[in-house]
Amino acid sequence: MSDPDTGRGPGPGSGPDAGAGPGRLDRDDAPPPARCAPVLAAAFVREPAMAWIAGGSDRVRQAWFGATLATHATLPGARRHLLTDRDGRPVAAAVLTPPAAVPSGAARAAWAARTLVACGPRALVRTLRYLHAAEARTPAGAWTLEFIGVEPGAAGRGTGGRLLGHLLATTPAPGGIFLTTADEANVRLYRRFGFTVLRRLTVGPLEVTAMWRPDARAEAL
Repeated sequence: MSDPDTGRGPGPGSGPDAGAGPGRLDRDDAPPPARCAPVLAAAFVREPAMAWIAGGSDRVRQAWFGATLATHATLPGARRHLLTDRDGRPVAAAVLTPPAAVPSGAARAAWAARTLVACGPRALVRTLRYLHAAEARTPAGAWTLEFIGVEPGAAGRGTGGRLLGHLLATTPAPGGIFLTTADEANVRLYRRFGFTVLRRLTVGPLEVTAMWRPDARAEAL
């Protein structure tokens, strides 16, 4: 998770999918966190880090995303992106943290309390273990792609790739964009979008890959 020191989660869940092109989708570049949380909770249902943290519980996973995204929204400059289908139903979401941004002490305490009550001590302790390991690997000046995921019913149509391409092209990131993933299948996908592997680390039973991509616009100069 590069995750909540409290504001980050376990690295991209479903990751960008590479199926046939999606149909008409509308983009919201400033959605409320409560609109993104259910999409990501559904997208991360089988993601290894989230399964470890939530213990396979749908209730815990949903509560965790609700608490984490609410805390993340307190960060100045935090970004959220959402894609909706023609009926206005959210189908994909992404969350990014600006360089060196951390929640206030009060926000961290509120997140910890909410997570402890709603998710239990195991979820809280495992989140903090992931964060401690992953955040130390964040390159100076880099944005962190905390989460990107596609609602399972919309996967396999290129929806995630469209969203990832948009945020890579529009995020002002002179220091590049950093992410972690505990799903080895995602490594291949992110390589296709210009990410390179920085290092691999072990967190509990998880094998986590830390990746980084230089600024997309700098590459075009």
